[in-house]
Amino acid sequence: MHPITDNRPSVLLAMGPGIDERLLTDAHRTRLGRLAHTDPHLVAHDLTAPGPRAAAALAEAEILLTCWGATPLTPEVLDRAPRLRAVVHAAGSVKHHITDACWERGLRVTSAAAANALPVAEYTLAAILFAGKRVLRSAQRYAELRTDHAWLEESTTWGNHRRTIGIVGASRIGRRVVDLLRPFDFEILLYDPYVTTPPHGTELVGLDELCARSTVVSVHAPQLPATYRMIGAAQLAAMPDGTTLINTARGSLIDETALLPHLVSGRLHAILDVTDPELPPPDSPLYTLPNVLLTPHVAGSLGNELHRMADQALEEVARYGRGEPFLEEVRAADLQRSA
Repeated sequence: MHPITDNRPSVLLAMGPGIDERLLTDAHRTRLGRLAHTDPHLVAHDLTAPGPRAAAALAEAEILLTCWGATPLTPEVLDRAPRLRAVVHAAGSVKHHITDACWERGLRVTSAAAANALPVAEYTLAAILFAGKRVLRSAQRYAELRTDHAWLEESTTWGNHRRTIGIVGASRIGRRVVDLLRPFDFEILLYDPYVTTPPHGTELVGLDELCARSTVVSVHAPQLPATYRMIGAAQLAAMPDGTTLINTARGSLIDETALLPHLVSGRLHAILDVTDPELPPPDSPLYTLPNVLLTPHVAGSLGNELHRMADQALEEVARYGRGEPFLEEVRAADLQRSA
């Protein structure tokens, strides 16, 4: 580690109320205080109408350290930050607060998306393995029967040996899932229109072929106009009976109206961490169908996993202070095909 000098950048924390308390430990705040000129306990929740202390800190800030709930950086906000040079985002997507005005001004941007990809990929691996073993169904049956049962006879189509797993999207998360699947005895198919050379151990195929050949389909594509309802009626109909559809990306990527009949009939299974709308209506069958595991968008970083994103963000602040390039720099062109 290079010694800290008086040339340390000025940093202002900018994120939603209470986020910093979950993101940053005392050790993080101490390290930030060493890396930068900052009050590590001052957090600007609303940069459109900052209080006096936050307004003064914003006027001096060279770096904004942001997370969920950060104020969109409009031209009006940026006018209050004449010295701003970089935004270090301690979370995944920057699309919620990085505006065209940021790129026009030449701001450098970095994101902790790589850190946030890890828990999503871990959730997906667990979902794939549990899907193959029909853990949800066997747990329900066990609770219903509460007695000895011929499990070997019932489970003849279960198991993870030589299953075909379809990965939709070679995003950070999609590629990490592929990495995690390598030790297992799976055939891995990949669909991504931007990939010409697939990762080692995967077969690059079209989306329809992937759906027709896979026993598990896991969605990891970004939310873009081109990916809206990309898993539609035709793709769902192509999936073999008993296929499990996993979505940890965005709910809008799947046509849930087309999916529901397949779930209600029991032909397909689903593990959904995201839906469209994000909160299904109270009468949605997704809550109660025995072949659906519905979770409330928990695959990404939560609890102590947030600290990994803070670690990455502070390392980027340290690299900026040393005059080094960011490890995970985000560029305007990247957002055209990423989350």
